Amino acid sequence: MSEIALADLGYASLLISFFLTIYAAGAAFLAARRRRGDYYASAFNAMLVVAMLTTLAVVILEWALITHRFRFEYVALHTNRAQPLLYNVAALWGGQEGSLLFWEWLLAIFTAIVLIQNRERNQELMPYVLAGLAVAQGFFLALMTLATNPSETGFFILLPFTAQGTNALVGNPFRLLDFTPRDGLGLNPLLQNPGMFIHPVTQYLGYVGFTVPFAFAMAALFTRRLSDVWIRTTRRWTLVSWLFLSLGLLFGMQWAYMELGWGGYWGWDPVENASLMPWLTGTAYLHSVMIQERRGMLKVWNLVLVMLTFGLSILGTFITRSGVIESVHAFGVTSLGPWFLVFLGVTLLSFLYLLFNRMDELKEENELDSLLSREASFLLNNLILVGAAFATLWGTIFPMVSEVFTGKKVTVGAPFFNQVNGPIFFALVVLIGICPLIGWRRATPENLMRNFLRPLLAAILVIVALFALGLREWYGVLTFGAAAFVLVTIGMEFYRGVCARRTSHAENPLIALVNLVTSNRRRYGGYIVHLGVILAVIGIAGSSFYQTETQVHLKPGETVRIDRYTLQYDGLQIYPTENRQVIAARLTVLENGARVGTLSPEKNFYPSVNPDASQWTTEVAVRTTLREDLYVILAAFDANANTATLKVTINPLVVWLWIGFAILIFGTVLAAFPDPREARVTVRARVQELLARA
Repeated sequence: MSEIALADLGYASLLISFFLTIYAAGAAFLAARRRRGDYYASAFNAMLVVAMLTTLAVVILEWALITHRFRFEYVALHTNRAQPLLYNVAALWGGQEGSLLFWEWLLAIFTAIVLIQNRERNQELMPYVLAGLAVAQGFFLALMTLATNPSETGFFILLPFTAQGTNALVGNPFRLLDFTPRDGLGLNPLLQNPGMFIHPVTQYLGYVGFTVPFAFAMAALFTRRLSDVWIRTTRRWTLVSWLFLSLGLLFGMQWAYMELGWGGYWGWDPVENASLMPWLTGTAYLHSVMIQERRGMLKVWNLVLVMLTFGLSILGTFITRSGVIESVHAFGVTSLGPWFLVFLGVTLLSFLYLLFNRMDELKEENELDSLLSREASFLLNNLILVGAAFATLWGTIFPMVSEVFTGKKVTVGAPFFNQVNGPIFFALVVLIGICPLIGWRRATPENLMRNFLRPLLAAILVIVALFALGLREWYGVLTFGAAAFVLVTIGMEFYRGVCARRTSHAENPLIALVNLVTSNRRRYGGYIVHLGVILAVIGIAGSSFYQTETQVHLKPGETVRIDRYTLQYDGLQIYPTENRQVIAARLTVLENGARVGTLSPEKNFYPSVNPDASQWTTEVAVRTTLREDLYVILAAFDANANTATLKVTINPLVVWLWIGFAILIFGTVLAAFPDPREARVTVRARVQELLARA
């Protein structure tokens, strides 16, 4: 099939999908208002067709990418013949238009899954859920089929049914060039890293996934079914979406650590912040819904948190696609920014209208009995998480606000975020340990004394021991003390549970532990998540407060010493690969005088058919142990003199950051598995729903 036919088929599938989403949204809304099951069935089928058509569009674009159809403008910009197949596949989400298509495709698949899951359930909610998901899809389809460059053709224009003549569309992934280039420019070399193959995928899965609980929240407001039914229905969707946001953070940090070559994994870059903010509000939501389920409290707050998480996901997409904020991760300047702001504004106003209109029906079933209660500690936890999200948001958008009002763009760097968020996150760590120690409703002084004594003693002992060992960075010492406090509280929870099972079931300790966790996956999965968070905090504190580095210029045979390591420079090694030229510094590593291995930090040159697009990248070399990372960067080199400038860093405890995230992911997966007690609650709720309908 020719490029023209492929492009026409791809564009037509998107344009038809756009009209189908508009139809489905209207039909579903009428189905809810007029109680017409046939209208809903028609909307249901329309959304399944949209899922199939967007899948077709993805297949066409992927086929064009991997077969080098350079007549496609998107293919010419993001692939070339020398680029490995892995990165040709990843080019789908490596550029502006492809990432929009990928987002819409994920949302279409998620919508189909939700509709099939709830074919026989939540009959009053589902028409509004379908309408909400259809509107969200319609927005992203509009970006690819209707959004144009306003300086050329106006802000909104209905374009032809085929891809021919649609070059003014800024989001269309099927634009064609007037000629066929011999080769393409290739994917941005910074993105040609295994971490970036999976990082955007997990990030998008998290962003898109939170559309589902938001759609259910809006449906609950429309139908006035404001109990915790919508929360229980979307609990697993929320957990899985939060899991993917966590994976997105993990893979993004690993990519920054290994690819950018500046010695760290988090630089408070605007796009990094955009991925962190919905993770924070999503974390707050996962905690606060437990209070609504148990005590019938925080109904309004939970709705607001879902809106914030969804809104921050859209805002993060705006940040990466508008070009108004500079970032190494962001796409170039386009005219899509206003579209995102309009969509976000309309969504927010619609939510607020429904929320205030239903306020009388969102009254709390119970009140906060005491400030010394688990409910109060969870609420404080929520306020801290949301405070951190808004502090991060303000620091991220302040350069844009400053430019609008003063004409000058003020840079907000890492010192601001560290100074503001550092104390906030420290308080959050302490609260992770406090929450399990306080009972529901009201805690007694005796209970507090009994539960807090051991964790406090552990924290004090760790602080004293670290001070005796010579550590004088107080922020770091206090963080390690807080981590010890939390680790002991988590250990106590597992110990008490195991002892109770051994008493009641006469099980050995290992069997008791396994059965304890599997019988209450949600609670103990949460504790495992907290364990992962604290291990990650230990890694962050060690690498942030106790980092050591040096920079030297070496000739072959010369050495550099840092702490107990000695690195001997053995010269440069220069060789070509399939798509780049590699310059590697060969280093022999000695620890306390004994040879322990070699390291080869690199500079890579990626040539391009456009000389201006050729680019150098850095590949760091890392020797990892449980104690620290020996992290080496080839900062500069002289191939003629065979010399190298090396930046050598010791990052203590970094591996515990990655281990902590792995444990966090395990705990989340465990908590997402069906719980026998949850199943019983769901059955009771279903019976009550059927009785109410009867």
